[in-house]
Amino acid sequence: METYSWMREFADSWMLLAMTLFFLGVIVWAFRPGSRKTHLETANIPFRNDTTGSLDGADGTDPKGGHYQIGDAK
Repeated sequence: METYSWMREFADSWMLLAMTLFFLGVIVWAFRPGSRKTHLETANIPFRNDTTGSLDGADGTDPKGGHYQIGDAK
């Protein structure tokens, strides 16, 4: 069997399966039940060292002391 034919057959079968499983694994890992806190902390990185003090809730907290989720109305 010539090299191109073997590589083409491998890419069409096993590599396709491997890449599909990798993609599904990444999706499951990103949406796993314990990752919400990590994602919220990562989303607030730009606001960590904000010294202006004029942005209420820039650190991920509500001005009244509670926490809010991204997309919640204040």
